[in-house]
Amino acid sequence: MREVILVRHAHAASNAESTVSGDPPGVGLSEQGVEEALELRETLAYEQIDLAVSSRFARTQQTLSLAMGERPVEGLVLPSLDEIRVGAFDGGPLVDYRIWAWSHAADEECPGGGESRADAALRYAGALDELLARQEERILAVSHALPVRYVVDAVDGRFPASRIDPVGHAVPITLGADAIARAAATLRSWALGPRFADWEDGIAPTLEPGDLDRP
Repeated sequence: MREVILVRHAHAASNAESTVSGDPPGVGLSEQGVEEALELRETLAYEQIDLAVSSRFARTQQTLSLAMGERPVEGLVLPSLDEIRVGAFDGGPLVDYRIWAWSHAADEECPGGGESRADAALRYAGALDELLARQEERILAVSHALPVRYVVDAVDGRFPASRIDPVGHAVPITLGADAIARAAATLRSWALGPRFADWEDGIAPTLEPGDLDRP
């Protein structure tokens, strides 16, 4: 692999409803998301793509299908690119998950059989390893907000925060093989002793008015 074009899925029905969708296949795209995926097709129209990769979720697979159109490119479903498992929060209000996630440590598993952010980071590092091992030169990979943010920050050596910065829907981010390898190493290093970058002395920041309204 020489380059990965990393993309968060287009706008989904769960985004429109502000609900959590953490178990595959989850919900599909909204009308807005269909438009965004078609715009992504135009953006990538003249880009070399040798392999098209998605997670197991309907929203990533639909984004990828619309973005690729009729291009004769091999497809691959990579479970290691899945959304973080949110356990008991699945299908519920996003605000409830955020309250829990922003106040619990990185190595704490989500209630109800969910996944810790540290375990998710290790899984994402494994996904990067799988992409690096591919023979195709240029890979389009459609995933979710958390893995995309974790990877993009890790490229620059930044550790995950409990409150991630927003990631745009259907916005392509091109990363070379060296950057992908750095990201995988950074995520593994963090997961050995995970402490969120936005926590001071192991204490979560106080919630401020409007925090939970962020996109």
